Amino acid sequence: MPHEALERARQFQAEITAIRRDIHANPELGMEEYRTSDLVARKLEEWGIEVHRGVGKTGVVGVLRSGNGEAAVGLRADMDALPILEATGLPHASTRPGLMHACGHDGHTATLLGAAKYLAETRNFNGTVHFIFQPAEEGLGGAEAMLKDGLFDRFPCNYVYGMHNRPGLAVGKFIIGKGVRMAGGAFFDITITGKGAHGARPQESIDPVVVACHLGTALQTVVARNISPNDTAVLSITKIVGGDAYNVIPERAVLSGTARTLKRSVMEAIEARMKQLCPAIAEGFGAKAEVDFRFLFAPLVNNDAEADDYGDAAAELVGEENLDRNASPASASEDFSFMLERVPGAHINFGHGETAAVHNDKYDFNDEAIPYAVALFARIVEKKLPKGAGD
Repeated sequence: MPHEALERARQFQAEITAIRRDIHANPELGMEEYRTSDLVARKLEEWGIEVHRGVGKTGVVGVLRSGNGEAAVGLRADMDALPILEATGLPHASTRPGLMHACGHDGHTATLLGAAKYLAETRNFNGTVHFIFQPAEEGLGGAEAMLKDGLFDRFPCNYVYGMHNRPGLAVGKFIIGKGVRMAGGAFFDITITGKGAHGARPQESIDPVVVACHLGTALQTVVARNISPNDTAVLSITKIVGGDAYNVIPERAVLSGTARTLKRSVMEAIEARMKQLCPAIAEGFGAKAEVDFRFLFAPLVNNDAEADDYGDAAAELVGEENLDRNASPASASEDFSFMLERVPGAHINFGHGETAAVHNDKYDFNDEAIPYAVALFARIVEKKLPKGAGD
């Protein structure tokens, strides 16, 4: 028989699906989630949950108390969309051209709302739940903004939990592990300044495009020849911009990209090497290169005990055979990591089925996964704040 939490979540799946599709049709970028925040606050208030707005600019925190327990659990979801032109053709596709929920944050937000509805109705816990709706996860510092705004001072938590959908993993399955689970991440821009000239008179130039090409090759040695093979690291150049005309050598060119590591120390080594290598190579061509390196995501590290408890809660819902407790860490990043640096907790992946990958213009959140995510959020609260403990 399905677990009662899963059964109850299925009873209002249609309601949460409608909310999810509404959010999907109205995507907002990080720190601009005004409509989404309004929707979240309105639903929480409708269900009798105390609402606090403007935490980290557009973040929302709902507070629900039951019994006299002093412990508190935080549940977190992200709300922001991406600057991608949607190509799904679905009835609930984005109504804002160039913006779409291509990572499933619409589903995460709706799922946490579902958990709030469930817990507000059942009250099968003793203590306090903080529903944390975070803005700007996609590299814009939303978690740190909430923390700087006193998130855990104003809403103290003994434990905090997050989750993310996983395309390619069957609906009803979960993945978790102890220790480092996701990479730390940084974005960088390398601005090369040379001397512009007519394309027919290259001898009068210091060509920043040529420098950019050499840097693109040289930067591959940062990982290959400076980082131990025992340490995971990725350095990817994802954008090169230089020039506007066929017959003009520009004065500037910019290389941009990302670095990912499983250790802060490795990220620091990559930054130091890039800042040494780029100016030196540019100088050899008579140009200048400035490196703007921005550390945006700490490595995501699960607390061992909380990973066990979160996994146990998932196993109660779907059976141990549908839970992988020892999956390899991912090279992607997640700024929930900053919250886990402050409060013991864990992050889990839930099955999303055979769908398009995240950050893809044909991606859409699989609504069949909603009951599993709702039930897990609810169940971890019930486990950590058991009714009868201190009543």
